[in-house]
Amino acid sequence: MSANHTNKLERLQQLANSISLPKDMVLGAATASYQIEGAINEGGRGPTVWDHFTHIPGNIADGTNGDIACDHYHRLEEDVALMKELGLTAYRFSICWSRILPNGRGPINEDGLAFYERLTDLLLEAGITPYATLYHWDLPLPLQEEGNGWLRRNLVEDYVHYVNITTKRLGAKIKHWTTFNELFTFTWWGYGLKEDAPGLGGGAKAALTASHHALLAHGKAVPVIRKNVPDAQIGIVLDLNPVTPASNAPADIDAARRFEGCQNRWYLDAIFKGQYPADMLETYKDVLPAIEPGDLDEIAQPLDYLGINIYRRSVIEDGTEFAPVNFKRHLPEGQYTQMGWEVHPQCLYDILQYVNTNYSPKQLYITENGAAFPDTVEADGSIQDWDRSSYMLTHLEQAARAIEDGIPLKGYFCWTLMDNFEWAEGYLPRFGLIHVDFGTQKRTIKQSGKLYAMVAGQLQGKLQES
Repeated sequence: MSANHTNKLERLQQLANSISLPKDMVLGAATASYQIEGAINEGGRGPTVWDHFTHIPGNIADGTNGDIACDHYHRLEEDVALMKELGLTAYRFSICWSRILPNGRGPINEDGLAFYERLTDLLLEAGITPYATLYHWDLPLPLQEEGNGWLRRNLVEDYVHYVNITTKRLGAKIKHWTTFNELFTFTWWGYGLKEDAPGLGGGAKAALTASHHALLAHGKAVPVIRKNVPDAQIGIVLDLNPVTPASNAPADIDAARRFEGCQNRWYLDAIFKGQYPADMLETYKDVLPAIEPGDLDEIAQPLDYLGINIYRRSVIEDGTEFAPVNFKRHLPEGQYTQMGWEVHPQCLYDILQYVNTNYSPKQLYITENGAAFPDTVEADGSIQDWDRSSYMLTHLEQAARAIEDGIPLKGYFCWTLMDNFEWAEGYLPRFGLIHVDFGTQKRTIKQSGKLYAMVAGQLQGKLQES
């Protein structure tokens, strides 16, 4: 290693050692089933909307799919051993609905339940707490084809049936349950636009209809989980951004308010206040879904935690995107990731403060935070990822700052455990703490992973001292 690299590494190590987190802080990594599992035709698994979407030419940036992905289905022991090496105390993963119910409803697939039971057993044996997400976008294809998926209100009952089966079987060992991951993204980008599965492109009307049905499914599922797992911790994960107007111009201020209402308040107000924000009801007046009496009361179930996925802030100006939201994203000068997302560590603190001030959830988790940057594979096989390492540590600094300021942040999950299939971008962006050679499936812990392990080691040291 050159002297320059040695100095950079020493500075990063000093930063890692300076981050002071409480001894009971949960430090984990997150993944999603379609992005890592592979084995799409094994173990009784049925097809999902993402299996279908990725096999349509032109939908994925590099023309790939998740048929094999990280082959996690066959590599559980190896991958859990790597989690332990990283010092993780928790692992956030998602359950594939079509592994449990291959057709979305009907006969239960025991092999699918057994797969997740085996993963859970391995985690618990390694001293790693499982955090299970029940829906991370991979809807069983037959349910999509039967009325355009989340546009069909009756899909709510199908989801609750799946949740009942899964939590009843796995609830003795899994105590942390998330109903949905990122409602804004999968409804707007998959139903409103054509960017993600199912790629309907139905505009705001479709996005809002899918959002309302998913929120209703969340609300109806919570008491089912509580019945099946009386000692459960139950939450939902939202992708949220702190929002700033690009200028003091009234048009930009209004656009920023509409965007903040679209991505943040539409979901937060429904979940925590049992109402949709009045200004957004006005904005959406011509595209609102059918909202039946009692729906919002069912959505606003008491929760044990809110998970926040945070990657960037949003600087917004007036524009034409997501009509009738009508905004445009402004890109300030600065550093950007491979995804085109601004590196702005304070966004993590700002979104925690925003949510805590306005909604006061019992507990908060950062359930995803990470960055895609190119990796450098050295001659000795080691992986240097300076930018990702810096991103991770500076965002962890902001997490520590939030805790010091009294915000009830209980855990941080890095996105992601290992390089994987990154949805419509395919395998081009790499987010992992662990490098994956997709030709050989060889895993190598990156420099960022080793630094993360240093932070985890400090927490373990505090526990041992107490």
